[in-house]
Order: sequence, then C-alpha cells, then structure tokens
Amino acid sequence: MRPHDTSELALWRGALVTLAAIGLVAIGPATSAQAPDYKAGRAVDDVWKPAATPKGGVSWKLLESTSETTRKDAQGYIVAKPKFPPQVKALAGKRIIVAGWMMPLTAGRTQKHFVLLGYPPGCPFHFHAAPNQFIEVYADTPFHTSETRVFTVSGVLELTGYDESGIFYRLRQARPG
Repeated sequence: MRPHDTSELALWRGALVTLAAIGLVAIGPATSAQAPDYKAGRAVDDVWKPAATPKGGVSWKLLESTSETTRKDAQGYIVAKPKFPPQVKALAGKRIIVAGWMMPLTAGRTQKHFVLLGYPPGCPFHFHAAPNQFIEVYADTPFHTSETRVFTVSGVLELTGYDESGIFYRLRQARPG
C-alpha cells in the first residue's frame, strides 16, 4: 500500500474496527452480572458499595445521613455547612471504629495524615466524594500506605465543617482498629 492511497487505508481501518466490534460482542460484557429484568420488577443493586461496617463500628450509611446547606460566596463558589442528625451528633468526641479506603496526602510508605474514603477510590460513579463520604484522619500510629485495601480505623470523631471548609468529619488520635 502506498502512503498516499487513503481509500485503501480507510478500508483497512474500517475492517479493523469491524473485527474489534465483533470480538467484543463475542466476548460479552466484562462482568458476570446480567442486565436487570425490568419486566420482572427486580431491583438493581448498586455496584459500588461503601466499605462494610466493622463489628461495633459506625456505618457509612449513618455518616452519609448528614445533609448540608449550601450557598454561593462572594467569588461565586458553592460552600457548604453540615446539618448533623442527632445520631451523628451523639458520636462527637467519642472513639469510633470505621472502615474505608485510604487516600494518601503525601508520598511515603506510611501515613499519619490521610483521607479515609467511604467508597473505593477511582469509582466511575462517585467521581467526587461528598463531604459526608470521607473522613480526614490524624493518626498517632502510622498506617502502611495502600490505596487498594480496606482499612479499619479507630479514632476520636470530631464534627467539623461549620467553617465551610468542605470537611465534615475528622478522626484524631487514630490507630488501626
């Protein structure tokens, strides 16, 4: 084929795209999950679930029950303040246990200051965690850095966000739970 023969090049590209499409159809979807049967009325489970609640721990469902009030500041940015429900307010200042994924804030083998995410990092359905879906962690005991495993963390819960910082929860004196 000569470099200037665009019609032949277009035919080859078209053939490759067709073969690739046939291959994808033949292989099928990447997961074993089947499409929901809408006629049967079955509910569809969310693929991305928060980390499981550890024994004696606090669930992300409870933490996510905190709502927020928003406003635009002088520069036009949306800022939020939390509206903590009574069940969450009752945990303020108490040592709690919660599980989640680590988002390191610095490079290193261990972390003493990191963000604990309720949902797996890189989740395509939760691009940006809401303020009620993560906890800023200050650890007394360093945690080994890992963005792929679920950590169970114990710490003293601080309710924050009244300053419109976008951080609703903080764990102090944290250690592996």
